[in-house]
Formats: sequence, C-alpha cells, structure tokens
Amino acid sequence: MQIVLHAGAHFTDDGKLLGSLAQNTELMAQHGIALPPPSTYRRQIRDTLGQMSNAIMATDYKGAVMGGMIGDTTPDRMVLSNDNFFGVPRRAIKDNLLFPTAGDRLRGLCSLFYGEDIEVFLALRNPATFLPALVDASPNHAIEEVTDNCDPTMLRWSELILRIREAVPHVPITVWCNEDTPLIWEEVMRDMAGLDHNIPMAGSTDLLREIMSKEGMARLEAFLAQHQGVTEIQKRRVIAAFLDKFAIEDQIEEELDLPGWTAAMVEAITDAYDEDVFQIERIPGVTLITP
Repeated sequence: MQIVLHAGAHFTDDGKLLGSLAQNTELMAQHGIALPPPSTYRRQIRDTLGQMSNAIMATDYKGAVMGGMIGDTTPDRMVLSNDNFFGVPRRAIKDNLLFPTAGDRLRGLCSLFYGEDIEVFLALRNPATFLPALVDASPNHAIEEVTDNCDPTMLRWSELILRIREAVPHVPITVWCNEDTPLIWEEVMRDMAGLDHNIPMAGSTDLLREIMSKEGMARLEAFLAQHQGVTEIQKRRVIAAFLDKFAIEDQIEEELDLPGWTAAMVEAITDAYDEDVFQIERIPGVTLITP
C-alpha cells in the first residue's frame, strides 16, 4: 500500500487541501484511494509513536492503527494529513533549523507503517511570512520563545529536506510553495491522490474562491467552460491573469510587523527563500510542483 503523509507545513493550506480531497471520496474509492477521517489517526498515531521504539516494531501496533483507519479494507493508496507530523508550531524552529525533529518522527512513522510505501507531501512557505504566522498563533508566548531567537535569514527548507532524505532515503518527497497554491491546487490534489492529470477533481477551485471576487470566478469558470481544450500550463496562465484583475486584496496581502523587522530584512529573507527553492528542485528524490 502507498501511504501519503501530508505534513503541512503549518499555516499553509490550513486543512483546506484535505477538505477539497474529501469532495472526491467516490472518485478516489473507484481508484482504490482511501481518505480516512483525521479523527481516526491523528491522536492514535501520536500516542502509538510515544509507546513504540523506532528500532523495534510490534505487529499489533500497526494492525491496531490501520484497523482504526480503514477497518478490513485494503486500499492501494491512503492519504493521511496532519500539520503536526513534524512537530507542533511552538517546536517548529530550534537552533536556526525548521522542524528539527522531522527526521526522527519520519523514522518512527516508517517503523509504524513498515512494509508500506511511504511518500511525504509538504508545502513550503516564505520564512518572512511563516515566522509572523507562528508568532500570531502563540499570543501568550514571547516572540523569542516561539522562534527560538532564530536568525530568519538563516532558515532553509532545503536543509530540512536534506535532513529528511538522510533519515529516510527511500521515501520520496513532493513539495510546493504555498505562494503558488492558487495556480497549482488541482495538481497538488491529483498528485496527492495519485490520479492521472487528465482526471478532473471537485474542489479544484476552492482556494481561488477565497481570494477572487465572485465576478472574477464567474468569468473564469465561463472562460474555462468555453475553452476546455486548454493545456494545464495555459490554464494556469489564465488563472494568473484573472487573479491579477479580480483578486481580493485583503485576502492576498500579509502584514509583516515583527519587532525589529525592516523592509530590507524582509527582502533579504525572501531572496534567500527564492534561492532555497531553486536548490530544493535539484535534490534527488524530491519533486517540486511549480506553476
């Protein structure tokens, strides 16, 4: 069985990806793809990993967890989503590292699901917006505590990916930039479900509906209905053009107001992020979904 672990990151899709996939349960069932409810595995996996050793796997652990998720069924592929697979938000940064325990956690998950083919899916986010999101989510804690006094210009997603590759070299990784998701939402959905790219999916415009005006969405849908032969690349260009004209500014603008941050600092963090994504694309075993 193929098991997809969608590990967030925090403050990227905020559960919307799982919601969009859930609109296609019948389609996925036809293709042998299971989408268990999070209530059947998030706490159960966390508790089980706390009880077992990464080096030694007892059959009853796996059987109990799998039975709670899918019962007696045997799907070809199963999608599990949890932003906390790599750690909770308050433990997301330490020693200028993103998710420092990710490697150990993945080794534990691979031990739990021994014998199955594991894949990791992960959305990246510009540290210039990721850190403010972490701080906003922890109003009762000091900024220094939440960010571990990190140097934001030193944070690299590529370092995390390389660390994961070293910990579980047999596990393929698919990543994408959160900033690109309005343009690639349907492709991310299909890749996660393991479906062919010519299969339409319900929920493919869920994200666009949140950031585009009703008039813009109506015009976009009418245009695509009249031009059903457009390629995926052409479709993305059309979406980009409509977003340029009909995007809801309040939904796409982000305030970056951490104490001590300047415009020059935000630009430096963003430039480093762009270069980091360029490096990630060249890491063996990693697939980067781009517009």
